[in-house]
Amino acid sequence: MPDNAVYPLDDQLCFSLYTAHIAINRLYKPMLDRMGITYPQYLVLSALGENDGITIGAIAERLSLESSTITPPVKRLEQAGLVQRMRGTVDERQVHVSLTEAGRALIRESKCLGDSLMERSGMTKAEFSAFNQQIRTFTEAVRTET
Repeated sequence: MPDNAVYPLDDQLCFSLYTAHIAINRLYKPMLDRMGITYPQYLVLSALGENDGITIGAIAERLSLESSTITPPVKRLEQAGLVQRMRGTVDERQVHVSLTEAGRALIRESKCLGDSLMERSGMTKAEFSAFNQQIRTFTEAVRTET
């Protein structure tokens, strides 16, 4: 390949990760539709499943997003009765988000997403876990803080 030529798409890791993301979203979509939530809402619920009662800012940080990106899905989750928002008592600018019982039940139900992905991958649980760890390690290595 000449030095000034671009790499074929199949040789570009960014494209492989991009198409993997699309494939995962397509696998998840019917299940998320049945649950009545979107993928961003699923991520917010998952973050709350790890640490219930955290702030919008903490959710955004956990998902590597801006706070302004998190507010709309949180509002829709609140309208659906899955979370509740409360202003901070010490700092009213902070908005804490907590799961409702319906939200906790939906998180338990959403376990099917990861199970389906692992099953579809054809990997064993150990292989799947190791692959996920490789991706997380890679992400940390290339992440740039601004």
